[in-house]
Amino acid sequence: MAPKKVLVVLTSHDKIDAIGRASGWYLPEFAHPYHVLSGKKVQVTVASPKGGVAPLDPSSVELAKDDPVSVSFLENNKALWEETAPLKQFLGRSGEFDALFYPGGHGPMYDLVDDADSIALAEEFYGSGKVVSAVCHGTIALVNAKVGGEPLLKGKEVTGFSNDEEDFVKLTGAMPFLLEDRVNAVGGKFVKADGIFGSKVAVDGRLITGQNPASAQALGEALATAIGA
Repeated sequence: MAPKKVLVVLTSHDKIDAIGRASGWYLPEFAHPYHVLSGKKVQVTVASPKGGVAPLDPSSVELAKDDPVSVSFLENNKALWEETAPLKQFLGRSGEFDALFYPGGHGPMYDLVDDADSIALAEEFYGSGKVVSAVCHGTIALVNAKVGGEPLLKGKEVTGFSNDEEDFVKLTGAMPFLLEDRVNAVGGKFVKADGIFGSKVAVDGRLITGQNPASAQALGEALATAIGA
């Protein structure tokens, strides 16, 4: 049997513009799903809008320093995010993969949300029967995607970094918009854990989303199940 394959899309944006703070993609949100997928022999290919080095949020390295999965991933897998392929190279190639996955971090709020190639890719994957997944701020990459003329998220259970969580980390005022608001604006049914920063994964058919870093492991497990890995 051929190995399962997942295309991971990372941000190319390296800061929170309004305050100039270094940002990018969030370490545990790639590390934990990768840990699950690689353990099941799933092949992972990584792309980003610009290609090359996808910026890793330095704060996530510090916050995950006691997480052995994230530490091991950081030490052993740098080529995954330092040698990403340009996203546009994957348009028209959904047939080569079983799923699309967007890790979070604040970076996607600035580039993936409006990136034409990323939006086209999400539409292509979902429209061709593939699994589309995201965790935390990665969900913002899906708000502008459409299928059959309607928003991909319309009427579906969706989760991502909540307004309460953005308030808690004191970045609401620095954001160009809020993820939860944008999901609701396109008709998504935003769901979240009972407690702030609790683990929550929403599975609605072939759409799988996780709320926050604490949801990354469960998101990876749900993704693996969905593709039969």
